[in-house]
Amino acid sequence: MLSMKKHAGWIALFSFFVMTACAFGSLQTNATDTPAEVPVIISTATPQPSGLTVCLGQEPNTLYPYGGLNAAARSVLAAVYDGPYDTIGYAYQPVILAEMPSIENGQAQIVSTLVQAGGQVVDADGNLITLEKGVHVRPAGCRADDCVISYDGITDLEMDQMIVDFHIRPDLTWSDGTPITSDDSVYAFTLASDPSAGTNKYLTDRTQTYEATDPATVQWWGRPGLIDPVYATNFWAPAPRHLWSQYPADQLQEIDIASRSPMGWGPYIIQDWVANDRITLTRNPHYFRSADGYPKFDKLTFRFINDPDTALSELVAGRCDILDPTVNLDGQVGLLKEMQTGRELQAFFVPGMTIEWLGLGISPTSYDDGYDPVNKRDRQDYFADAHTRQGIAYCLDRRAIVENVLFGYSTVPGTYVPVEHPLFDSDIQVVPYDPAVGTSLLEQAGWRDTDGDPSTPLRAVNVRNVTPGTPLQLNYYTTTATQRRQVSDILQHSLAQCGISLHVEYFPQNDLYAPGPGGLLFGRRFDLVEYALGVNGVEPPCGWFTGNEIPSETNAWIGTNVTGYRNPDFDAACRAARLALPDEQAYVDAYRNTQVLFANDLPAIPLFYRLRIAVARMEVCNFDLDATANPLWNIEAIDKGEACRK
Repeated sequence: MLSMKKHAGWIALFSFFVMTACAFGSLQTNATDTPAEVPVIISTATPQPSGLTVCLGQEPNTLYPYGGLNAAARSVLAAVYDGPYDTIGYAYQPVILAEMPSIENGQAQIVSTLVQAGGQVVDADGNLITLEKGVHVRPAGCRADDCVISYDGITDLEMDQMIVDFHIRPDLTWSDGTPITSDDSVYAFTLASDPSAGTNKYLTDRTQTYEATDPATVQWWGRPGLIDPVYATNFWAPAPRHLWSQYPADQLQEIDIASRSPMGWGPYIIQDWVANDRITLTRNPHYFRSADGYPKFDKLTFRFINDPDTALSELVAGRCDILDPTVNLDGQVGLLKEMQTGRELQAFFVPGMTIEWLGLGISPTSYDDGYDPVNKRDRQDYFADAHTRQGIAYCLDRRAIVENVLFGYSTVPGTYVPVEHPLFDSDIQVVPYDPAVGTSLLEQAGWRDTDGDPSTPLRAVNVRNVTPGTPLQLNYYTTTATQRRQVSDILQHSLAQCGISLHVEYFPQNDLYAPGPGGLLFGRRFDLVEYALGVNGVEPPCGWFTGNEIPSETNAWIGTNVTGYRNPDFDAACRAARLALPDEQAYVDAYRNTQVLFANDLPAIPLFYRLRIAVARMEVCNFDLDATANPLWNIEAIDKGEACRK
C-alpha cells in the first residue's frame, strides 16, 4: 500500500524469487470449574497474543521506501503503512487523504503561467528541458500536435501548469504517537529527490514546487507544460522527519531505523528482522482505525520460503496462514485447483496487469543504419508485411495455453489493455486460432507451400524484403521457466499447422534480459521472443510501443518497445491520451485509437494475462486479491477462525 510514484517505472520484466523459513505458533488456555472446598487459584499469566503468518517467496531487499523495493518489501510495508491511497479495481481510493483530488472537487486545476527563456519546462514530447530557441512546446490551451510551436528564444510564453492540493486526515499519527503533518510529506519528497534514492526521478524532476500550505495540506505544482492524467497520485507518503532528519539522506539506506524497521502509521510496527528467516511485527496502538477493531491480530509474522513446494507444505501444516504472490506458484495451478475443490485451502487466481508477450523482431538492432541483407548480411526481414504478423497471430493456439497451462483462470488478450479495465475497447475482437485464415494471410504476404508437403515450412515467393526460396523458419527465444516451456511446446505445434517452423532455445533469465546491444531481448537480437511486461499504475501503458521506447544506444538500451515497432500515428494517439485528463472524452477516444492501431499492426502478440496467485488456509477470511492492488492492501482486516467466516 505504500505508494511510490513511478511514471517511467511502468515496466516490470519478471523474475522469480528465493529465500528460507521459520515457524510461529500461538497458545490458548481454558478455564475449568473448581470444587468449592478447594481454594480457587486465579491465573495471572498474560494471554498469548493472537497471530497471523504470511509466507513470502523472497526476503525484502530493504524496507527503506526509496531504496528500490522488491515485491516482498512492498508486501511487508503494506502492514507498516496504510495508503496514502489504494488502487482497487483500476481505481484510486483515498486512505490517509481526505479524498482524491480532482478538477471536479476543486482540489486540482490547470492555470496559465508565464515562462521565460532559460526556465525549466516540459516540451511537446514530454521531456524536461530548458526553454530556449528552437524548443518545441505547447502554449497554454494546446493539447494537440497541430498547435505545437517552435519557441523563438525571446518572447515570454504562456503555458499550462497543473496545481493539486492534497489534504491529510487530521487523526493521523506515527506509531510513536507523534502527529503526522504535511511537513512529513514534504520531507518525503526531499528524500525521493535525493540522487542516492533508488526510485525513479520522472515525477520529482517534473515537480516545480512541493510545499506545505498548512499542517494538513500539501500543494504540488508541476513544471509548465506538464499535463499529468494521474495528478491525483502525485502525493509523497509521509516520512518521519522527527526521526530520520538527524541523518544525511544518502545514509538512510544503511541505517536500521529507515531500512530495517521504518516507522509508519499503519496497523503494525516492526519488532525484529531475523535475516534469512522472518520479520515480526506487533499491533500499532496508535493506528487510526484501532477504534474500529483493526488490526485483527496482535502479532504478524512474515516468513521467507523460496521453494513453492515447501511453502505449500508449511501452509498445509498450519505454519503459514497465507502464501503471498511472491511465492512462485505458477507450476502448481493444477494442484491448487484440486486442493481448493477438496477444501484443503483457498486459492486465489487473478489475471493481473502483466501480459505474457510473443515479441516479433520487426526491426532488429542491425537494421538501425538501414536494411541491407546483401552487404550487411542482415537477417531476412520476415515481419515487414503486416499480413505475416497477422497470419502468425491466427496460427497461435493461445486458448490451448489458457486451458492447459493456466487451467482456464486467465484469458487471451485482444490488445494491451486488460478486458476488465474501464478503457478497454470492447469492439476489438480477439484473434482466434484459425490455421486456415492464418495460412491465407501468410499467402497474401507471399509465403507459399512450394513442395506440397505440409510437414515442411512455407517458402518466400514474393515476400517483401525476403529472398525468394527462404523458408519460414524462425528462432524462438525465452527463459527456462517450466511454464514457458509448456507455452513454447503448444505454440511450436500450432504454428507448424500453418507451415511455420520454430527453432526453440531456452536461456537463463539473466542472459535473455541482459542489457543491449549484446543482450537478446534489449539488444533486439531475435526473431520471436517470449517475455512479460507489467505495469504498476492503472493507466494503459501505450508507451510500451512508442518509437522512443525502442532500446538503442541513444537511450542506453533501456526501453520496452523491444520489437522495434514504429508508427507515427500510434505515437500521436498515445501522446493525445497522455495529454488528456480521465474525465475528458478525449482521454477515452485517444486510448481507443491506440488499441485499434495496435490490433491492426500487431507489433507484438499478447499471449495471456499472467496470473497473480495467492493461497490461504480455509479459516482465513477477508483476504482479497485484486489485479491492481498490493496483495496485502487490507492486511488490517484479514482475520481467521470460524466466527469470521460466518
